[in-house]
Amino acid sequence: MKILVCVSKTPDTTTKISFTENNTRFNDDRVQWILSPYDEWYSLVRALELKEANGGSVTVVSVGQADYDPIIRKALAIGADDAVRIDADPTDALFVAKQIADYAKDKAYDLILTGKETLDFNGYQVGGMLAELLDIPFVATVHKLEVEGSNAVMDREIQGGLEVVEAAMPVVLSSAKDMAEQRIPNMRGIMAARSKPLQVISAVEAGTVTEVVDYSLPEAKGACKYIDPENAGELIELLHSEAKVI
Repeated sequence: MKILVCVSKTPDTTTKISFTENNTRFNDDRVQWILSPYDEWYSLVRALELKEANGGSVTVVSVGQADYDPIIRKALAIGADDAVRIDADPTDALFVAKQIADYAKDKAYDLILTGKETLDFNGYQVGGMLAELLDIPFVATVHKLEVEGSNAVMDREIQGGLEVVEAAMPVVLSSAKDMAEQRIPNMRGIMAARSKPLQVISAVEAGTVTEVVDYSLPEAKGACKYIDPENAGELIELLHSEAKVI
């Protein structure tokens, strides 16, 4: 079984966010970058579990420049067999999907996994675009994945219940919470990652179809109001007049 896992880097969740160039560019000064958790904890780890159970290989691919190499090496330390970095600035979701599709189109991968989203842009877009470009099925926000023969069997939550989807491979899916348990790279994996192949390839021509007009931070949270538990009427009035939730 050949599995491709798409990975990306995102700011650590404790990062203090700010913008530059008249609020049109993310300020990456002194930002701690990490491997996107949905890519790492769920997609990558589940891919490794499937390889361990069924044999095969796990390749990670990312669209980014040289500063992506440390997070790719972490994926190798966790257990991926090899890695590919497509050398380009990931300007938008369609650009990224086109780059990965061009790389994967003739590689005969059985499964292609993405995280359901990144923590910075929360776009939910790359997986669906990638499947469309490769003309293969796509299943979103999967939280359980099994392989039965030549089929992938996936569980995903829907409003009011659980949906079980079965698709003939190859298939693209985006991973949600509970797909797998997080793995911490051990010393052996970290040492092995240094010698595992990380291939850097040139990007293909693919225009950017979106641009950032403006970034802004959400409004700061207001101070908490505490209501005496004996005064339920005041609480109800505030929920109605200020919070406007009832």
